[in-house]
Amino acid sequence: MTSTGELYSSLRNRVVIVTGGSRGLGREMVLELVSAGAHLAVIGSQAGPALDDTVAEANRSGPGRAMALVADVSDNDQCEAAVASTLAAFGRVDVLVNNAGLGMRRISERFNTTPTRFWETDPAAWRDIIDTNVNGPFQMARAVVPHMLAQGFGKIINISTSDQTMVRRGYAPYGPSKAALEAASRVWAQDLAGTGIDVNVYLPGGAADTDLLPPSPDKKGADGNLLPATIMRRAIRWLAADESNGITGARFIARLWDETLPPADAAHLARSPAVDKPAIL
Repeated sequence: MTSTGELYSSLRNRVVIVTGGSRGLGREMVLELVSAGAHLAVIGSQAGPALDDTVAEANRSGPGRAMALVADVSDNDQCEAAVASTLAAFGRVDVLVNNAGLGMRRISERFNTTPTRFWETDPAAWRDIIDTNVNGPFQMARAVVPHMLAQGFGKIINISTSDQTMVRRGYAPYGPSKAALEAASRVWAQDLAGTGIDVNVYLPGGAADTDLLPPSPDKKGADGNLLPATIMRRAIRWLAADESNGITGARFIARLWDETLPPADAAHLARSPAVDKPAIL
């Protein structure tokens, strides 16, 4: 049987940027990719122990394999500076994981028990979420794509949420921001068709145990369940490796990824059915 390391051998020395990489889903994807031999630029919105600890843990796989970068993805200049720093350190950028995101806690610490109606929302908080969750991925992708085009290869992986969250009462603007990101991903995949750059969406498949949910001894999602943040480790190697080359404009759900199956079969089962005309209402 082919080992996991042999299967994803293309990840050795592949250069990956993970935004929002200091904690939660981002941290798990960072640690999974660096363990496969990738170089990681780990972007956090602010300096601090969380970012330092994640990079230190990543570098246990090999000194210098991961670097910490502080950047607010809602700021275009900071996005461009982060990409420039990655290129200066590692010489290229192969994969961008757009994971940085703000959730409904920016609106209310009680959003999951007492929904905030959209007209009650602070406009500044609304803008913060849209700037981070929609404009941030665009600005990071805009900064890396010219380099990916020049090398004829690249992967953009946009981290999303469950479709029911996109339209759930009291979840604006977080839910709609992820709907916008998924729509943008479909457009980007078409714009980049034939260039060697793949664009896909990846999501846990339910509420995950991260700081997007308020702290609580009974923390859980709207459906009463809570997935571990480690669930994002399941498919991230495949999405970043050559095994997924040419697969673009698709949506993969970590919860549905069966790790006992060969990756091609697991990907088929975890992939959302494609539709010619998306429907929201």
